[in-house]
Amino acid sequence: MALRSRATIADVARLAGVSTATAGRVLGGYGSSREETREQVERAARKLGYRANALARSLITGQTRTIGVVAGDIQNPFYASILRGIADVVETEDFGLLIMNSDENVEKEVRAVNLLLEKQVDGLIVSPCDTRNARHLRDLHASGVPLVLLDRAVAGLDVDRIATENIGTAERAVEVLIRAGHRRIGVVAELVEEQEGGVAGFIRRGLAGDVLSTDTLYPSWQRILGYLRAHRQAGLPVDPALVGRVGSYSADGARKIASALLDRRDRPTALFATDGTMSEGVMRSIAASDLRIPDDLSLVCFDDLEWMGFLSPGITTFAQPRLAMGAATATMLLDRIRGTEIPSRAVLMEGEFLLRGSVSAPGA
Repeated sequence: MALRSRATIADVARLAGVSTATAGRVLGGYGSSREETREQVERAARKLGYRANALARSLITGQTRTIGVVAGDIQNPFYASILRGIADVVETEDFGLLIMNSDENVEKEVRAVNLLLEKQVDGLIVSPCDTRNARHLRDLHASGVPLVLLDRAVAGLDVDRIATENIGTAERAVEVLIRAGHRRIGVVAELVEEQEGGVAGFIRRGLAGDVLSTDTLYPSWQRILGYLRAHRQAGLPVDPALVGRVGSYSADGARKIASALLDRRDRPTALFATDGTMSEGVMRSIAASDLRIPDDLSLVCFDDLEWMGFLSPGITTFAQPRLAMGAATATMLLDRIRGTEIPSRAVLMEGEFLLRGSVSAPGA
């Protein structure tokens, strides 16, 4: 059986009794036509099952009305919620959304960006893996393609970006534990990117107030800096052995690091998990131990996951405004696509600190 060919504008024009140019104006949504003519064309298009050719339309308008997003891990609830916020905005503006996953790998990110450019997207939202060089993003910006950075900045790349206020929020989270009386507070963090002098060197600089360029730090390093500032403000020393570096975005890796901390003879009386993936690993470790929250161990997390409110006791955490972050990112990109010419914007969004039942005094 032969496949039915797709109806063309010429077919619609013939059936409606108008010129191809007139049918093109009506179906393309540009120019003006009489109401009677428009109804004739639309009726013919419905009868023929005509579908607009987005590629052909883009040749006329210069836009495909699609945007591309490169996320670190679309399975992660953080990105999933942000993508929903982006989708909610672009759909109301009749834009399409193409989503790619980088798995926090620079080579995959470069391939994803190039593929989206081949698809002729009108702009890109990227959560960059490389916060120092990112040559592909610099080239992208230099070529004039609208670009907004999500969650992270790139050194020297002057474009719009959206992130959480990581340092101050982490400082507040650790202050909750300090005010409860904790003096040995462990932390579990990815800390993927290398820092000069490693973790020990970063701790020394952080406690001395010598970490000056913070915008391009990975979020986990920013949250460690908040942890250090809370100790410094309280006049407390930091034991480097309590700063657990996972080195990857892995819940199982976080479980192993948390277990190593909790197996110490001088174990911490409280833990701070720097994001949802780390929190999952920490909870697996605690569940496999004989420790009870908060009687034996207090816990504060960064980012609110559904299970944190279902547990008894609930987990005290900072809820990032993920939907709002996605919506704001999409709005900024659409502004640039429309040609808005204003200085680049760096927006650090505040969230909500949720005090539940996972913190008590040591040994309570």
